[in-house]
This record gives sequence, structure tokens and C-alpha cells, in this order.
Amino acid sequence: MEAHNSNRNALIPGIAAVAVIIGIFAGIVISRVDMGNLFGRMRTAAAPPQSDKLDSVLSLIRSEYVEDVNMDTLTERILPTLLESLDPHSTYIPAKDLADVNESLEGHFDGIGVTFNMLTDTAMVFNVISGGPSARAGVQPGDRIMTINDSLVAGRKIRQEDIIKRLRGPRGSMVKLGVERVGISGLTPITITRGVIPVKSLDASLMLEPGVGYIKLSRFSRTSHREILDATAELRKQGMKKLVFDLRENSGGFLDQAILITNEFLPANTLIVYTEGKASPREDQYGNGKGTLQDVELTILIDEGSASASEIVAGAIQDNDRGTIIGRRSFGKGLVQLQIPLDDGSAIRLTTARYYTPVGRCIQKPYDEGLESYNQDLDNRYNHSELFSVDSIRFDESMKFTTPKGRTVYGGGGIMPDVFVPIDTSSLNPYLREVIGRNILLLYSFEFSDNHRSQLNRIKTMAEIEAYFRPMGDMVPGLVAFASRNGISPKEGELDGPWHELLQAEIKAYIARNTALEDSGFIHFIHPVDNVIVKTLEILK
Repeated sequence: MEAHNSNRNALIPGIAAVAVIIGIFAGIVISRVDMGNLFGRMRTAAAPPQSDKLDSVLSLIRSEYVEDVNMDTLTERILPTLLESLDPHSTYIPAKDLADVNESLEGHFDGIGVTFNMLTDTAMVFNVISGGPSARAGVQPGDRIMTINDSLVAGRKIRQEDIIKRLRGPRGSMVKLGVERVGISGLTPITITRGVIPVKSLDASLMLEPGVGYIKLSRFSRTSHREILDATAELRKQGMKKLVFDLRENSGGFLDQAILITNEFLPANTLIVYTEGKASPREDQYGNGKGTLQDVELTILIDEGSASASEIVAGAIQDNDRGTIIGRRSFGKGLVQLQIPLDDGSAIRLTTARYYTPVGRCIQKPYDEGLESYNQDLDNRYNHSELFSVDSIRFDESMKFTTPKGRTVYGGGGIMPDVFVPIDTSSLNPYLREVIGRNILLLYSFEFSDNHRSQLNRIKTMAEIEAYFRPMGDMVPGLVAFASRNGISPKEGELDGPWHELLQAEIKAYIARNTALEDSGFIHFIHPVDNVIVKTLEILK
């Protein structure tokens, strides 16, 4: 999959507003009402009926305005503003953007099957999808893509998204690369036949310790339920009795996938979620009792980036007293969108209902003060110390609910976890903030991986990566020297005690991500210093 390196840091989550969509697809044809004949310049046009005002004004502009106007361009400008005025999640998607918008949820696309990054103005491959077109053609992790179809793309400040467009194309078509490879002089030519590339929504799956499995889901795509079933079946083989389900930073996706996944944990006839709107009568979704994970002890991790479908899962598990929710208050997105394709290839996503948790909570946070205020909510949480202290969180007592076992839960703005864990304060260490924020740690991991590529490419298991790092001892001095060459040096005390332990874990995690273990390797090394996972393991014990 041709994709950005997200440079995620499990310990330092970003604070950003998340606009989340649940896709429910339908078709509709939009038509315009014609006003009929209009009079001359000095004449007065008949006042249109109120319900037809927008179409009538557009028609007047088309026929009466002082000069010709491109009506398609004008409509493209009007539609986003029109939908934004309804609520924060109703939106217009231009035809040119629709495929990209849908791609991450559809579960596949046509391409060559590599993941790369352009931090140094050159596309460097850091992973190749096993069995994909690039793997079959001989592309290797660490390869630098210098030319595409004989056109130089390295060192020309070409945007990453433009490189992606050049690499993608219809399945069966061919693309010719010229790659630079460590230890090989000149360019290595590789011709790749494009094919179908799966888009994974499950980032990581591994055992954290004996009996405790872990999965991290980044979005709810069309394939998420199947991915969860496959991952948990494999974890069961490794002895999983308890599961840590990480939905942090998961901004949502398909409602049906959230329901299917939640069903795996719940007994028959258990309410999962219900939706209701003006033109959408109440519809309840219940567990069917066929779930494969009903016997697994469950914890779910959430944070301020967990939204929409993530909140459906967390809310259903919490309201049914099925598991423990750990982390920080979720985003607060309780609106359901209908995606309606238009006849020019564009689409709108229109809010048609609200969803409610089993005890009746609507967790949509308020948006009556406008879009700007809505988008500043997460910044406000940070500024008001809500991410650092549970005592800073205030709930509306009129939105208090009680679960069957007597737990108090609240509506009106996200899912509040059963166990609050503050945001990690490693971002407050100036040195760590610089080496991570300026991608120094990422660049160092790439350089290290380049220098040890043959050994790293042979690593397939956690035991092998552990054995690889064991004789290396302290790896922090190597990073510090690399950072110093890039103008960043630590001050006294910035590498003492826990900071040193954190950097050691970060270095191994970033390097492990450059192997076939990908994000599972990252989590393997980062979880001992991830305060949310550490707290979760304490609770599970």
C-alpha cells in the first residue's frame, strides 16, 4: 500500500479535531427547479417560493448577472458552506476527492504494494506487502525510488501524494521503477504489474504477556470484522485469555462493522446500539449470541481521538457491564451520516440520525456554538487540564445514566472511561519533544535500518527481534550522536532515569517497525513505557 509513514508515537498523542463519518451508502438524483422566463434588466423577477429560494437565486445569477458565471464552480463553493451550517459532520465531497475519501474504508485499492516515506525528499521504502506486486517483482525494504517510468522523482521536492498517484494505476498495468539500493552501484530497474492491494485496518496484533492479547484497530473499514476474527483466533492459539482492544486515535468508520465486532463479545439479545432521526424511525441492534469472544476478559483503550464507531463499541461494552474502559474521554461524535452519490460523481454525507448507547446515552458533544468552537473542543480540553486530571472534567447531571450493575455513566459529550489515565507527559521533556517532533528519531531509525538491512529483513518473529537487540546494550548514545549532528543536544537532566528508558524503548520500537513485524513490533517495545497499557496490565492482574 502506498502510504504515508504516520510517524505515530503511542506515547505522545496529538491534539487535533477529528471529523468522523459513518458511511451508509444510498443513491439519489438531485434535480434543479427552473424559474421559467425572466424579464429584462430593468424588470422585476417574480419572488420565488421560500422552499425554492436557493435554486431560484442560482437561476437568476445564471440569466441576469452582469457577466457569465461558471455555475459549476459557484455550486462547488456553495455546497460545503451549506452543509457545514447544518452540523460539523455533514459534508460535501467533490468528485475528484471521492475515491481517496472512500479508499481507507473500502479495504483495497489498485497499486504496487509498498509503504514509503519522503522525509529526505526521496521515496524510501520501509515495508513491502508480503505476496503483493512489489514483493513479487523484487522490491526490498530500504530501496529508494529514484525514477518512475524513467522520470526522475528523487530530490525534486515532489509531494508525497503525487508520488502515490504515479505509483497507482489500474490493476494489470505496469510501472517501471529505478531504485537505489544499499551496497549496489547504480540504479536497479524493476518493472511491477499493479494489482489489488488490501488496506488493513488492524495495525497490530500480539501477546503483551502470557495470557494477555492485544489488538489495535485504526479505523472501521469493510474488512475490520474479518481482520479482528483472524487476529483473535491466532492470539487464542498463543494462549490468550484476556484482551486489550486499543481504539485510541480510531476516528470511526462503518457502523455495521462496529456492531459486528461488538457482537463478538456480548450474549444473545443484548442491545448494542440504536439509531433514531426525524426521517429514520428507531432501529435497535442486538447481539445474536454467536460471538466468538464472549469468554474473554475485555479491556478497551480510548482517548480524545476515539470517535464514532469507536464510541459505539466502547459505549456498548460499558453500558452492558461487559468490560473495563481505560484511558481518557472520547471525542463525542454521535451523529450518523448517509452518503449520497450525486450524478456528477461527487457525494454528500448528510446527518440523518443520532445513535444512542444501550442505556440511552447520546454522546454527541454540543455544536450549537458553531463549527469553529466545535473544532476547538480538544484544544480546550488540553488548556483546561482535562487530559491531565480527571478532576478537571465536568458532567451535566441531567445526562446521568445507570448501567444494569449500577455504574454511573454520562451522555452529552463522549465516553468517559471507567479508569482515567492522563496523557503522557513525555512531550514536556524539551529534548524528547525535539527529537520526535523534528523526526530525528524516525530518521535515525531509517539510517540504522539501512546499515543493518540484511539482518533486519530476516526477522519475522518477536523472539528474533528480541534476540537481535539483546547484545546491543544501550542504544541511546547512537541516537544522541545522530541528533547532535542535526543540531539537537540534550541539556543536563533531560536523559536521566525514565527519560533514558523511554528513549531506549522508542529507538527499538521505531527500528522494529521497519521490519516485517511492522506496528506489532512497535507496540512490543513501546508498551512497557506506554502509561495506558501499563495501567491496563495492572488492572488485568
